[in-house]
Parts: sequence; structure tokens; C-alpha cells
Amino acid sequence: MRKRYTIEIADNSQLVVYCPQELLQDRVFNKIAFGSKTIEVNFKPHSRKNNSIVISNEVKKQLLFPDFSIKLHVFVEHHVLNLGPLVGIFTAGFTPFPHRPIGDRTNFFSKLLSVKTNVGAIPFVFGEKHINWDTGTISGYFYHDHNWQSMEVPFPHVIYDRLPNRKSERNPKLAKVKETLQRDYLIPWYNPGFFSKLDIYERLQQDHSVTRYLPETHPFTSFSMIEDMLSKFGHIYLKPINGSLGLGVHQILYDKIQDEYYCRYQDREGMNRLRKFSSLEGLFQIVFANRSLDKMIVQQGIHLLRHEQRPIDFRIHTNKDDEGVWHVTAIAAKIAGLGSVTTHARSGGEIKTVAEIFEPDECKLFTEKLVNAALLLSKAIANHMEGIIAEIGFDLGIDKHGDIWLFEANSKPGRSIFSHPELKNFDQLTCKLSMAFAVFLTEQTILHPEEVIKW
Repeated sequence: MRKRYTIEIADNSQLVVYCPQELLQDRVFNKIAFGSKTIEVNFKPHSRKNNSIVISNEVKKQLLFPDFSIKLHVFVEHHVLNLGPLVGIFTAGFTPFPHRPIGDRTNFFSKLLSVKTNVGAIPFVFGEKHINWDTGTISGYFYHDHNWQSMEVPFPHVIYDRLPNRKSERNPKLAKVKETLQRDYLIPWYNPGFFSKLDIYERLQQDHSVTRYLPETHPFTSFSMIEDMLSKFGHIYLKPINGSLGLGVHQILYDKIQDEYYCRYQDREGMNRLRKFSSLEGLFQIVFANRSLDKMIVQQGIHLLRHEQRPIDFRIHTNKDDEGVWHVTAIAAKIAGLGSVTTHARSGGEIKTVAEIFEPDECKLFTEKLVNAALLLSKAIANHMEGIIAEIGFDLGIDKHGDIWLFEANSKPGRSIFSHPELKNFDQLTCKLSMAFAVFLTEQTILHPEEVIKW
């Protein structure tokens, strides 16, 4: 069973826990657990009318339970009463400044941790240096009453991966932490790893429910392949396999009438460029001089819908909830900057709501199409990728025929769309569901650990 109870602390030095009669009815408890910590206690009924579980000071001390009252979930398994979930959020980039412990990302983490009351969870942020392997504890960062504070807690029920970039993901120390906590402590780790564009494409090709959303995509092998794709589609994109933020994206167009090639890209100074060439070889010699092409993909160009003559694509966030069900939690339109190859803000892109760029009937139709595509793609990615995936950010396009195309899927989506005033509520919703999934995962881990290991 899973139910929420307010956890209160009593000034009592005995190992005793007072529970509502309904919780003790037909059950025999002899242990209470919080995260990885389990202790033997005496359970007694209380006569209060409120839905609370009262733990003594001594129980609080031995469980390393944080010093604040909160309504938590209770998971009953055999003779153990589990309080939680205790959610560890693993990241890197900590600073010595107490009011900004995670640097520029402190604001995001404060929002993420602020949903604890709504969700009924105790989340904290930690890094590799905060773990005490000898005692099985973590000195985590908590955000409570608008302040950051460090508290020692047991190893968590589950871990939410919020490493900031691929460089930190490749760090041997951080990789070792992840491996040890998963393998030796059997702690489920959700949203692990950044996606590779080519890997996502190749895996989704195996799923017939979503192949219609996939633009033709290949690893770069030769100029002749690019010639073939240009003759087939008129324009193509070259993208870094592991790129992000639109960095390194190039659009190549072929004008059949003039027999000329164009390349649109952003130069090293951040300027949007459009250059003309008489041959493909000449284009590559100049634009891609000193660049390694073996880590690039070649992707079919799509003739996108436009707003005020500028191409549009769409950012869609999806999250699993506390029942493990996928939901679309945010949709925004991104309009390319003048002369830009991408719709990113750093290239002059603009964020709009879908209602701002379409008439009501179109808005309804395209929203339904985007939602359906995002949910199908979320399920397919979760089924075909390793690890437990509960959050995805998609970049989808709509072509002139109204068909949907997948450009990119991100396991740790950026949050720039939430700068739009009408999307701020969706910012909170994505945070809420990121933590709500931890409730579901904790329940599965406690009640069906053998199933979670298969995930």
C-alpha cells in the first residue's frame, strides 16, 4: 500500500513510533526505514484524529531524518514501515558559496526541491564529494524555508541524474559513483546519460509505431552520400552526433537551376552566415576546414511551417508521473532568428506559445498531433534505451503537409522555453513530475525489486 501521512517529531528518547490505528490494523510492524537506514522500534497506536505518524527524537536521530515536518508517503513491506521517498539528485559543479551551492543552476535546483510538499518526498542535491562510503551516508544540500542547508542523511531510495553535461558524465570519478551505487547498493538511477542523435535514430528505426516521425539520417561517410541526399531532398543538415544547444549545426542547400551550393551556419564569433559555393568540395574545404566529420550525422532537410517567413520547430517536454504514466508537460514554439540555422535563443530565436502563432482550429489540430507524437516517441525511447527514463525534451517539426518530424530527443532538456511568461506554470509542472516519478520508482523498488533490476 501507499498512503501519505504527516511525519511529526515527539520529544521522546525511546525507540517508539506512534501510528494511526488504521495503519496498525491487521499488521505487525517491528522496523521503520528511511532511505537505506532501517532500525527496530516499538509501534504503538495513537488516538489523534489527524493523519500523522509520530516518531521520537531518538528514532529521528538514528534514522537521520531531516529536521522538518512533512507529509510523506508510507510504503508497507512485510514487517517494515518505509517512510519516503528520500530522493538523491546527483550533479556536479558545486561552489563554496552557501547561498549559491550549485552556481548558476542553484535557482533551478531550488525550484526542483520546492515541490517536496506537493509531491510528498524529501529531495536533496549531492555530488561525489558529499558521500561517506564508510557510514553509508550523504551530506546533502536541502532547500527548506527559502534557505539552503547541508544535512547528513542515509543513502536515498532512488537517484535522479542531473549531471550538467557530457564532460561530467565521462568523468571517471562520477562514473564510478554511479556504478557503485547501482551495482553494490542496488539504488535505481533514473534519467541516466545523455542521448546520442544517431543512437536514438537507429534504435527508433526498430519501432514501427514511430518510424514515420524519423527524418532520414546517416553517419557522415562521403561527399557522394551528401550529393545523393541533396538531390533527393534539396537541403540537408550536418549535426554533431553528441551536440547540444544547436552548436555545430550546418544547413547545406543545392540550387539545381544555378548549380550552386549554399551553407547556412553560425561562425566562431556567433554570427549567422549564409555562403555560396560553386562546388560541394569547395564548400567543405572552406567551411569544414580543420573539422572532424566522422562525428557528424547527415539528416534529411524538412520544409518547415513558417511564422513571419521564419522556420518554426517545437519543444515538447514529457514526464512520467507517480503511477509511471507518460504526460506532455509543456509545449512551446521556437522561431528561428533571422538567417539562423537553428531556433535557439543564442542564435536570435524567439519563444512563443502555440496559440500565439496559429489560429484556434490549427492550434488544436497541431497541438493534438504534437502531443500524440511526443507520447508515442517517449514510450518507444523508454522501451529501446538502457536505464530508467522518466523525462524527455523533444525538438519536433511540422512540415508544410502537416506531418510531424523528430529532430532531437534530450534526456536533460534545457529550460529556456520557461522564460516565456505564459509557460512559467509548466516549469513547475515539469519539476513536480520529475519528483513524483521518484514516488512510483521507490514503491516499485520496495515492493518489486526484482522487476526494477530488469529495467
